[in-house]
Amino acid sequence: MPIAGVINTGSHPKFLWPGIHDIWGRFYNEHPEEFPMLFGAMHKSTMNYEEEPQIIGFGLMPVKPEGSATQYVSEVQGPVARYTHLTYSMGYIVTKEELEDDLYEKVSGSRARSLAFSARQTEENVCANIYNRGFNSSFVGPDGVSLFNTAHPNTSGGTFSNMLAVGADLSEASLEDLVVQIMGATDDVGNLISLMPKRLLVPRQEVFNAARILKSVGQSGTANNDINALKAANAIPEGAHVNHYFTAPHAWFILTNCPNGVQRFDRVAISFTQDNDFDTDNAKAKNRMRYSVGWSDSRGAFGSNGP
Repeated sequence: MPIAGVINTGSHPKFLWPGIHDIWGRFYNEHPEEFPMLFGAMHKSTMNYEEEPQIIGFGLMPVKPEGSATQYVSEVQGPVARYTHLTYSMGYIVTKEELEDDLYEKVSGSRARSLAFSARQTEENVCANIYNRGFNSSFVGPDGVSLFNTAHPNTSGGTFSNMLAVGADLSEASLEDLVVQIMGATDDVGNLISLMPKRLLVPRQEVFNAARILKSVGQSGTANNDINALKAANAIPEGAHVNHYFTAPHAWFILTNCPNGVQRFDRVAISFTQDNDFDTDNAKAKNRMRYSVGWSDSRGAFGSNGP
């Protein structure tokens, strides 16, 4: 957790004296951006919030007996997904004396870089939490249930599922089962839709398992002479992507081609600003960004919470 307070000459007294070779603990290599792989779409926003209401389509056409009137149907509005942009901001204050007496520019000069690292970590964690909380009934979407659920309510009646009925670890068999489930998806009124898998999302604990399953020429983990059907059919066209910010070691997910699925709206891009306080001469710096993440149609992602 961040340590609150003003940075002064007592915050790191060693840097007031010569003889320091280098500092450590502030910087490490960063993972490349991973959060874009978590979304079916990323948008720009100019509003305080964005809303996406559901409108259900029409079902199958009934037989019209000779001489009878055509049956007319109506449209119905379903749940409304709202994306409310949140502001994330953090900064630091440095006394004038600390800036004057610090003998090592590498300390003061790297603070902005350290703040940028915090912003990146925040962004990755906020985005990954959509999936980390995806099976938690305390975090619900527009239809009133968790992102991954066996009983998503249809506006027209009935329910649908976007997860395996029994949570299973990632394997060739469980992945095939979930792909087959995706390919049998229907819309709110029961029409079959062309819902297809796009990419597999896995935690770091499953990265090698996912590579074996998707990239083996033959059937993974067996002595059979069968082909790897997942690879041969290109069932997961964008392959597997590891997310280091997933917290459940055996939960895995498939992002689909469903429009209005898991989405991000960017309201204000990250900015770095500096200023000085006239009375104290303290220097201030801060980062600020504003965005929202969530989902409208839960058909945008399917998952399994492995035991």
